[in-house]
Parts: sequence; C-alpha cells; structure tokens
Amino acid sequence: MLPKEENRKEHAFHGVRPALSVLMPVYNEVRTLPVLLERVLAVPVCKEVLIVDDASTDGTREYLRTHVEGHHPGVRVFYHAHNCGKGAAIRTAIPHATGRYVIVQDGDLEYDPQDYVVILQRFEQEEGIAAVYGSRFLHGWPKMRLPNRVINMLLAWMVRIFYRTPLTDEATCYKAFRTEVLQSIPLQCRRFEFCPEVTAKLIRRGHRIAEVPIRYEARSMAEGKKIRWTDGIVAIWTLLKYRIMHF
Repeated sequence: MLPKEENRKEHAFHGVRPALSVLMPVYNEVRTLPVLLERVLAVPVCKEVLIVDDASTDGTREYLRTHVEGHHPGVRVFYHAHNCGKGAAIRTAIPHATGRYVIVQDGDLEYDPQDYVVILQRFEQEEGIAAVYGSRFLHGWPKMRLPNRVINMLLAWMVRIFYRTPLTDEATCYKAFRTEVLQSIPLQCRRFEFCPEVTAKLIRRGHRIAEVPIRYEARSMAEGKKIRWTDGIVAIWTLLKYRIMHF
C-alpha cells in the first residue's frame, strides 16, 4: 500500500516506499499506550497500525474507543470479547494486514519504534529474506532479570542446535515479516508461544531469517510485564514440538 502522492517525499525510503503493518496486541496498557502510539506514528515510514485489545479491564478499551478510533488515519482497532492471549491477538490482526511488511509491537515501552527503519533496511539489503528479527543481544546484554536472561540464552541455543539457524534472540518482540509469508503460515498460538511457533515454522518451511541490533529497556513485573517463567517452559516445548511434528 503506497502513500498518497503528496506524502511520497515524506515517506521516501531509499527510493522505495514500503508499507508497514504494525500489529499491536494490547492488554491492560492504558498507562503506556498513549506514549507508545505517539512514538509509533512518529516513525517516518508509511504504515498502518492494527491494534487488538485483548479484553482489557484497566481502561485501555475506553481509551481506544474515545481517543484512538476515528482520530488517527491508518489506525484500526479490534476488540476481543474475552482475554485470549498475545498470540491470539496477533492472529486476529494478521489477516487484516495490507502492508508490504508486518512487524509485531508490544503495548509497553520496552522497544523503540524508531528501530523499524533499520529493520526495514535489512529487507532491502539482501534478496530472499523472509523475516528480520530485532536482536537485543547482538551488541551485548541489556539489563534483564537473571531468569529471563537464562531462558533467552536457552531458546537461542535450541534454535541453533535443533534448527541449524544462528539466531541470537529468538524471543524478541520485534519480528518483522514479508506479509505474504506470515499470512501463509498456519499458526495455533494463543499466548507467548507465538515467538517459538512462528520461528520454528518459518525455518521448517525453508524461509531465511536475518537479525539486526535494536535498543531495549526491560520493564519489571511491577511495571506491568506479563510474561512468566512458565511461558519459558511452554516456549521450550513449542520449539521441540515443531521440530519433530508435521504441520
């Protein structure tokens, strides 16, 4: 989806104007969503934003209905009647993506949307790349709780050993895909197992994944971080499961 003629110079991207679909699952993020949306919309890339509210109970739904719907061109909002999980919210958004590329954006402030630019540049630098992952670990380790660090190291090791793919950050939120590739993958995830499932199925289908370094600032459980140690166990099982099963 190309920008309108009058906006082409503003959104020019190395002579190419790729459209980006930002898939944003949110659940109880009313404290961070206004700032995050402002940052996403400020990125100088022609884009659409698909927000999926996963049955929030903290005022996020009311904020979206009052301040977002109809106020921002290119932003669409979808609502789940019941809390289904991050993976289910991403799956809701995927069929509606019309951009040349899609990227997943969490509803917190751990990641910097300005990194969309370097991620999109990587697609243009080499033909045949189906996905670009923004790695938090290519330039060292950011501040992170020890259990999260251990799980991240283990998941990356599993991808290298079992899938023969040298990823440094399997669990990063910033996963970008060619839209037709992502829309062709049959996903079943409901919670945080989106990351290992989509990674496993991409590799098993012969798609190439590249990585670029990104910025990252972890938030604490007290600040609203939702992933738990049990989700790490599920991620490990998911990588093992899709290594041996047919799909």
